[in-house]
Amino acid sequence: MLKVWIAGSAGQIGTAINQVLDPMEMEVFNTDKNELDITQTDEVLRFGEINRPNIIINCAAITDTALCEQEPELAFRVNALGARNLSIVANKVGAKFVQLSTDDVFDGQRQQPYTEFDLTNPRTVYGCSKLAGEHYVKEFTQKHFIIRSNWVYGQGNNFVNRVLEAADQNRPITVAAEQTGSPTSAQDLARIILYLIRTNEYGTYHATCKGMCSRLDFAKEILRLSGKTAELTTVPSSSLDVSETRPDYSVLDNFILRIIDVYDMPSWQDSLKEYLTGDASHLA
Repeated sequence: MLKVWIAGSAGQIGTAINQVLDPMEMEVFNTDKNELDITQTDEVLRFGEINRPNIIINCAAITDTALCEQEPELAFRVNALGARNLSIVANKVGAKFVQLSTDDVFDGQRQQPYTEFDLTNPRTVYGCSKLAGEHYVKEFTQKHFIIRSNWVYGQGNNFVNRVLEAADQNRPITVAAEQTGSPTSAQDLARIILYLIRTNEYGTYHATCKGMCSRLDFAKEILRLSGKTAELTTVPSSSLDVSETRPDYSVLDNFILRIIDVYDMPSWQDSLKEYLTGDASHLA
């Protein structure tokens, strides 16, 4: 039985991993910030040496981009040094290591999907701190999977749930006119993570659902599938509070997954349908 440590288990992706894994195949150690502070090196090392996991999955992060801009030291402490500490213990106990990363390591200035081989150029504190975390993982571990995704939604605060809440409260919904990405459910991201950890295909991956859309089209599809209605308005990104903390173009090309031909992500529409209706027919 594999022993899996999920750091940041209460977040969207950590929750989704627990939902889709087989408890008969894996013994899971779930920790979140209330149980273990990944920024405390000795605490992380002690937990790893006592439990000696085969796999460590780092879902812990400061993902609030506005907060990262306001408190850069906090962002780097969690997103960079936290990843470093978990990488050190993974190397020490011989565990495979999964680091969750983001499209924000790119600048979002072009209109062509980014591959794993494109140069990173983060323009935000969040993106810089996550890229620093990637560098630490590469420095301290060999058996690692760095997985970048974008527009992830699941349990918690995200675009899908904000649209649904606004519709329920009869509030108008304002979306950025220029933003383009590939919506990806936390459950589908969890499935690719659980697939990769059983392989030796180490490296950096882009893992998003197939296709791309604007924020407006994403919101329209959320409302259509949920059977809800709301007033939708597009505004320039520059007029939004978080305009300077999210790239306009966030589309990632799952280049490595495609060329090694080991795993096929579903379309973003099918994935969204499963999340909203429970219809998992795209897995058939």
